[in-house]
Amino acid sequence: MSIDSYADGTDNNDGMTSVPATDPIRTKIRQAVIDVREQTPLAQSFTNFVTINLVANAQLAAGGTAAMSYLPDDVIATAEIAGSNYINVGTLLPFFKDALPEIAYKLHKNGKTWVLDPVAAGIGETRTAILKSFRTYPPTIVRGNASEIIALDAMWGLANAEPDNPTTRPAGVEAVDEVDSAVDAAKRIARHLAKHSPTGKGAVAVSGAIDLVTDGDRVFRLPGGSAMMTKITGAGCSLGGVTATYLAVAEPLVAALAASLLYDRASEIAETRSIGPGSFQVALLDALWNVTADQVAESEINETV
Repeated sequence: MSIDSYADGTDNNDGMTSVPATDPIRTKIRQAVIDVREQTPLAQSFTNFVTINLVANAQLAAGGTAAMSYLPDDVIATAEIAGSNYINVGTLLPFFKDALPEIAYKLHKNGKTWVLDPVAAGIGETRTAILKSFRTYPPTIVRGNASEIIALDAMWGLANAEPDNPTTRPAGVEAVDEVDSAVDAAKRIARHLAKHSPTGKGAVAVSGAIDLVTDGDRVFRLPGGSAMMTKITGAGCSLGGVTATYLAVAEPLVAALAASLLYDRASEIAETRSIGPGSFQVALLDALWNVTADQVAESEINETV
């Protein structure tokens, strides 16, 4: 839907108001899309190997450059020339338990920004240990589903629940909680990220039927997108990688919004041009390449009043 319908910041009668065309956040989103395509920033990934190909291709299709590694020294060295970084804990190997906390510490020490996808947060001792370790040296952006965000909030002791007793139950990579139930957790995490961020800013993006993005203060909801995203492996993982691509050129809130909106628009286009999951994945990459900065910036965006 065009922002022309929301130019005056219309109240939607559900505790939200549409973000008007004059809001500076739209200009920043548009500029982020332009900057990625003009600058082709490098965002390296330490991502699960089930989806590594789609993550790299999505970053390229969005206009960025990809690099993949699982070696801590290699990741830290590459971080010196990368605009941002991405860590995904979806498919773990034994050495990740030591490698990922080391990488997080070095990124923090060197003032580097990074995006975390806490896939399947709450499942297994190793994954839990890794995610808990990130509390001290946290990412700049966290992107996940509602259940993962709620679980991470509890693991880090930011919620009222005990750190070892999260208020949600894990369900593999799928959410068992609605996006709205993660609002408070997302805001707490975003504020925690900002306190430790090299830029003093952080953001959380919660994917769902209506995406939610917050910097701990402003809370945005992004309707749209395609349900076909749930029928391919790596849709969320590749979104995390593209979020890192945008983080290379924009502040966390803008990066999270721009990436989420790009995926919503691209997935809608891909659904109309595909006949199933296989063709949808190909069409998604094509759409990521072709969606314009104006289409992204003029998306429907609602904000909690």
